[in-house]
Amino acid sequence: MRILLWIVPLGVVALWGIDGAMAAEGSKTGPPPSALERALADLSSQDPAIQEAAVAMLIERGDASLLPRLEELRINADRSVRLAIKPVIDLLKNNAHLTSEDANTKPVAIPWLEQAAVREPNRWVRYTMEEAAQLLKLGSEDPSTKIAAATKLGELRSQNALPALKELLSGSSAGSEQGDQQKAIARAASGAIERIEMWASWSGAIETIFRGISLSSILLIMSLGLAIVFGLMGVINMAHGELMMVGAYATFVTQECFKAYLSADLFDYYFLVSMPLSFLVAGLFGLFLEATVIRFLYGRPLETLLATWGVSLIMIQAARVYFGDLTSVVAPSWLSGGAQVMVGVYLPYNRLFIIALSTLCVVGIYFLLFRSGVGLRVRAVMQNRDMGACLGIPTRKVDAYTFAFGSGLAGLAGCALTLIGNVEPGLGQNYIVDSFMVVVTGGVGKLAGTIVASLGIGGLNKLLEPSFGAVYGKVLILVLVILFLQRRPSGLFTIKGRYVES
Repeated sequence: MRILLWIVPLGVVALWGIDGAMAAEGSKTGPPPSALERALADLSSQDPAIQEAAVAMLIERGDASLLPRLEELRINADRSVRLAIKPVIDLLKNNAHLTSEDANTKPVAIPWLEQAAVREPNRWVRYTMEEAAQLLKLGSEDPSTKIAAATKLGELRSQNALPALKELLSGSSAGSEQGDQQKAIARAASGAIERIEMWASWSGAIETIFRGISLSSILLIMSLGLAIVFGLMGVINMAHGELMMVGAYATFVTQECFKAYLSADLFDYYFLVSMPLSFLVAGLFGLFLEATVIRFLYGRPLETLLATWGVSLIMIQAARVYFGDLTSVVAPSWLSGGAQVMVGVYLPYNRLFIIALSTLCVVGIYFLLFRSGVGLRVRAVMQNRDMGACLGIPTRKVDAYTFAFGSGLAGLAGCALTLIGNVEPGLGQNYIVDSFMVVVTGGVGKLAGTIVASLGIGGLNKLLEPSFGAVYGKVLILVLVILFLQRRPSGLFTIKGRYVES
C-alpha cells in the first residue's frame, strides 16, 4: 500500500514532465505559417483570385526583407507568376529606397551610393545605385535638390520613380498659391513623368515584339515539319500537335532520369541530351504512324484528317493516364535568368535560346533540302512524283523518312516549349491550329513562306492579346487569314507539286 502511495505521485509527476517536454518541443517547432508566408506560397497558385489576394497582402504588409525570396521565386516561376510578382517587387524596392527608420540614414547613404556608383563596373548595378541616390534626394528639403533629382530620374527613365514623382507633383500642385520654387518642382516632376511614361511605352513595345518573335520561333519549328509533310504527301496530320507533346514528355522523362540516376552536378546537362532524344523519339513515333495509318490513306485528305484526329485523341488520353494532368520541366541553370539590354527591357535566356534554336533549324533544313542529295530527291518527289519514280527514286521510302523528319521537328518544338510552359496532355492542341494557319498562309511546302507566315501570325498574336485578350485575338487572326486566302488562295508563295497538279 505504501508503495502504491509513492507510485501514484511519481506517475503524475512523470506525465506532467512528458506534457511539458511535448509543449516545449511544440514551441521549438515554431508558430503556424504567418499571413505573409501563406501569401508567398499562394503566388504560385493557378487560381487568379488566390493570386490577387496574395499580391494584395504582400503590398499591404510586406517589406524589403521579402525581396530576395520574391526575386528567387520570379526566376523559377512561369510567366503568369512573374507578371503577378513584378508590381510587388517594384513597390517594395521603392519603399526600401524612400523610407528609413533613422532620419540620418539618407544623408549618409546618398554620398556612399554616389561614390560606389563611380567605382562600379557593372552597368546595371551602377544604374540601380544612381537611381537609389536620386530617389533619396527627392525627400530632401532643398527645392533645387528635388528639381535636380526629378530631372535626373527622368533621364534615367526610372519606372521605380513614378510613384514618388507623382506624389511630388501632387504635393507641389496642392496649394492654391504656388511660389516659383513649387512651380519649378512641379514642372520638373511633370517632365520626368512624361519622359518615363513615353519610354515605358517604347520598352513595352520592344518586349511585345520580342515575345512575338519567341512565339513565332516555336510555331516555325513546328510548322516546318508540317509544311514539308503536307507539301510532299498531301497529308493533313491532325496528330502533329501530339507529336510535339511526345517531344515534351521525352524531355520530362530525361529530366527525371537525370534526377534519379545521376549526380546533381550533371543535372544541367539533361537538356542537351533531351533535344536530340525528343527529336528521335517523336521521329520514330511518326515513322510508326506512317507505316500503320498514313500509308494506307495517301491521296485521301479527308480520311487522313479523320484518322489522325482519332490518333491524337488516343495519344492525349494515353498521356493523361500515364503522366497525369500536369507535369513540369525545370530549366537548366544556364537558361535561368535573362539579360537586361535597356531600361525596362529584360530578355529571358530561355526565349533567346528558343529563337537561336529555330534559326539553326531553318539553316539546317535549308542545307538539307537545297544542298544535299536527300533534299534533291525530296524536292523531286514533291514536284512530280511519277517522274521521280521513273528515275528510280523510292518514293515510298522518301514519304516515310520525310514524315519521320517532320515528326522529329515537332518533337524538338515540344522540347523547346518546356522551357516556357508546363507539360500537359493537351499541349499540342494549343499550337496545331496556329501551325496550320502558318502553313496555309505561307504556301504549302514553301520554306520562305513558312518563315514569313510564322513571324506574322506569332507577332499578331502577341500584338492583339493586350487589347482583345487571348481568345478574341486568335479569332481576329483567323478572320484575317480567311480574308487573306480569299485574295490569295495559294498563300504568300505559289504552291508547286503533285498535290496541286492532282
